[in-house]
Amino acid sequence: MSYKWLAISLILLLLGVVGGYSLAPKGTTQTVTQTVTQTVKETSTLTQEKKVKAAFIYIGPIGDYGWSHAHHQAKEMIDKKYDWLETTQVESVTPAASAGVMEQLISQGYNVIFTTSFDFMDPTLEEAKKHPDIIFWHCSGYKRSANMGTYFTEFYQAYYLNGLMAGALTKTKKIGYVAAHLIPEVVRHINAFAIGVNEVCPDCKVYVREIGAWVDPTKARQAAEALISEGVDVLAFTEDTPTVVQVAEEHFMRGERVLAFGHYSPMKEYGKDVCVSGQIAHWEVIYDDILSKIYAGSYTSENLENVDYWWKLKEGSVELGCAYNEPVNPKFIDELRSVRIKGDVQLPNGTVLKDPDVYTLVFARLAQMGAIWTGNGWKYVNDETFDPFTGPIYDNKGKLRVLPGQRIGHDELWSMQWWVSNIVGPELGG
Repeated sequence: MSYKWLAISLILLLLGVVGGYSLAPKGTTQTVTQTVTQTVKETSTLTQEKKVKAAFIYIGPIGDYGWSHAHHQAKEMIDKKYDWLETTQVESVTPAASAGVMEQLISQGYNVIFTTSFDFMDPTLEEAKKHPDIIFWHCSGYKRSANMGTYFTEFYQAYYLNGLMAGALTKTKKIGYVAAHLIPEVVRHINAFAIGVNEVCPDCKVYVREIGAWVDPTKARQAAEALISEGVDVLAFTEDTPTVVQVAEEHFMRGERVLAFGHYSPMKEYGKDVCVSGQIAHWEVIYDDILSKIYAGSYTSENLENVDYWWKLKEGSVELGCAYNEPVNPKFIDELRSVRIKGDVQLPNGTVLKDPDVYTLVFARLAQMGAIWTGNGWKYVNDETFDPFTGPIYDNKGKLRVLPGQRIGHDELWSMQWWVSNIVGPELGG
């Protein structure tokens, strides 16, 4: 079957959505997105005659093909782009060793330090206090100072879209999630995924297993196999290797249907028969913006206390898919188009999708969140007319967490420690 007609019709529909974009509906609260537009002093000691020397510290190995791999790929892209930039990296750094690594890099003349794991937050802040002339950037945290900014490529929108597809594709109505650590970042991603599942399959449950490690393929495999043994037939995960996708592919090769979604890097090559979609990080978008502003003198060691990047689909820092420029594995398009949700979905331009199929719904939601798939690339619109965390939302104990029509704000998302109603998982502290 050819999908040329489908691509053309979707493009026309979604581009029509762009023309009708408006502010969030009345009765909602905008989720905070920090787009860095503040006026800053041009007093940097890093003049345009001097190179920016940036060092990147990774919690995992470069070859993990997940989190650290994605950061490193982005770092390499920016390093090749600018003659004025010199970079280095240190991989597989534990939180306890991170301060010493930072000291060593500073002694080698690096004047910008990127620490790329939540667990590095406190050591980075302490080093920033010790070295007020050095610029520090911490990924995924919330503590800042005059010479320490924060940044994050936020994936919850993509997780929600993956959840829509998972809810459509499961046969057992049991969906599994292998989680590294149940910090707020991971909890909100799992919740967004489960919200998507529930929108398509209200009877489905999402089962969560925590493995207690960011990089541990053995534990990831054990958790995935345990979930499969309990009847799970679709898997998503937060662990910095493609192990879960590989496990699903192994089951496929044995004639068993187990599907998976990729994590942070394009993982289709590890499961071409099972990897439906995923979320791909484009950290280079943020690194380019930060380093260019440091070079220009806009960001200095004196004005970063209120600088917090929180970029999502509309900024181009997140891509839906398990392969570049392929939002959905073509193998699953027919099946996604065969599943419809009950009810109408109104687009920002007034167009109403009546009982839409899940494939069409995914691309409509993408457009509502600022990312339009043209058929061979992406267009971005700096607006969001839909957010997955819009009430009413109940937790898995029956408590109303988000009132009808309201949206969860930035601070609540960053401190989330409760499960939405269709999740079966470990007890949380929220």
